Amino acid sequence: MDGNESRHHNVPDDSKAPLLPMSDSITVRSSHSLNSCIQSVFTLQNFFILLGPLLCAVICLCVKFDGPGSSGTATAATSRNMLGVLAWMFAWWLTEAVPMPITSMSPLFLFPLFGIASCDDVAEAYMDDVISLVLGSFILALAVEHYNIHRRLALNITLVFCGDPLNPPLLLLGICATTAFVSMWMHNVAAAVMMMPVATGILHRFPSGPTRSNEVTNFCKAVVLGVIYSAAVGGMSTLTGTGVNLILVGMWRSYFPEADPISFSTWFFFGFPLALLIFFVLWAILCLLYCRKSSGQALSAYLDKSHLRRELDLLGPMAFAEKMVLAVFSILILLWMTRSITDDTPGWGALFQGRAGDGTVSVMMATLLFIIPNKKQKGERLMDWNKCKKLPWNIVLLLGAGFAIANGVRSSGLADILSKALDFLEAAPYLAIAPIVCLISGAITEFTSNNSTTTLVVPLLIQIAKTMHLHPLLLMVPGAIGAQFAFLLPTGTPSNIVGFTTGHIEIPDMIKTGLPLKIAGTLALSILMPTLGTVVFGTDKEVVHMTNGPFLHRHRI
Repeated sequence: MDGNESRHHNVPDDSKAPLLPMSDSITVRSSHSLNSCIQSVFTLQNFFILLGPLLCAVICLCVKFDGPGSSGTATAATSRNMLGVLAWMFAWWLTEAVPMPITSMSPLFLFPLFGIASCDDVAEAYMDDVISLVLGSFILALAVEHYNIHRRLALNITLVFCGDPLNPPLLLLGICATTAFVSMWMHNVAAAVMMMPVATGILHRFPSGPTRSNEVTNFCKAVVLGVIYSAAVGGMSTLTGTGVNLILVGMWRSYFPEADPISFSTWFFFGFPLALLIFFVLWAILCLLYCRKSSGQALSAYLDKSHLRRELDLLGPMAFAEKMVLAVFSILILLWMTRSITDDTPGWGALFQGRAGDGTVSVMMATLLFIIPNKKQKGERLMDWNKCKKLPWNIVLLLGAGFAIANGVRSSGLADILSKALDFLEAAPYLAIAPIVCLISGAITEFTSNNSTTTLVVPLLIQIAKTMHLHPLLLMVPGAIGAQFAFLLPTGTPSNIVGFTTGHIEIPDMIKTGLPLKIAGTLALSILMPTLGTVVFGTDKEVVHMTNGPFLHRHRI
């Protein structure tokens, strides 16, 4: 047998035999597995996760503060640790490396581990009157949504504003006004989600594709932009309209427990005129850019009152359950507005020596929904817990985190250190600082959530106000409301995403409308805060007390 034959006999003729030796194939698989493992570890998401602890470690190891804080028990080490924890949390919030609700719970373990506060003290921040107000109002909002009360209200108001013959600016005013009104009593994102189907239901009457005229296209843009921006503007007017207002009020009470709290009615007397002014500016901008009165002839062929009446008829007459939910909501609003009216007319809250707050009646009226029968089926109530599974716990946890941070910044002595670092602002005029504060908040909020922006900037603004010898609300309010001016990008707020996904608007449309609206809002806020704000919030008072002594002795503008 020759060599060739020998080789043929020694090598089996098997088509399934591996092309490489077994050891080589194992090496290749191991190499691929190692590469995929490395790629899964070295990702941008994992880098952002590590960024928070790394920033905290760098601050704790490298930053040195001189002397103890003025709060007595606070030390330089505690202040430094608090700053490190803030860097950790804000890194996670801004990058969304960890889900926002989980980051919001991190003070529950970070504060005790870093010696900032005890676990019981931190946990108390996650349930107070403001959070009770949120829970109660959200349960009522879910009831309104469940029984389609918002849709009935929207169709009735739009029917009134439609006009005969069709008046596009008036119809746009009706849609925007309805959205703003709904947003006053529930979260602005929920209002946008509820109202967008109502608005797009009207727009579906128009043709699509290349046959669509410019007048129709522009009116569709105006309606979608009007809904998302009206939801944001309406939310500014009440405490329940957005989490930002609640964070502000909670931080005010946390930092200044000796000062008069900001009640629902107090905020309304300032927020509603401001929102009304910005709302009419919004309507004027939309009419100027997209919705001229002359477009009525082009739109009237597709849209008339009969369509709106058919939509309303499909809902049928109001049932007992809808009437009861509406009655409960109306009573709650009345109780909110009359708890504390003026110094001369104290309101019903005086009957309980100040023990009852807005959260008290909010939870009380929400409880009634689980007691009153709906008269649809025997034993059924207006609400049950299964309908409450959509409660926005992420907002509740974020509010708790904001209050915990406010307590930590104050008790650790970090507030005093920040105040000393901002001494150079003492000579700056208020009328120059207020617009800058509003613009900075408005810029940050385009890239992160409104609530996160407020939690970030408000503690710093309190220290700036202390340095400038200003009433703290003169900066806190512009900073918080400026965080709601997320008008330029779809990612600025979930409401913007709701409008952007309809396909009717693009980013240039948002910038073209949002930029003048942001500027107008900043100017309105800068003018109203030192004028109307002085009357409503009492910012002309000479002394506001913190827990560790007098905060300011003189205020200037």
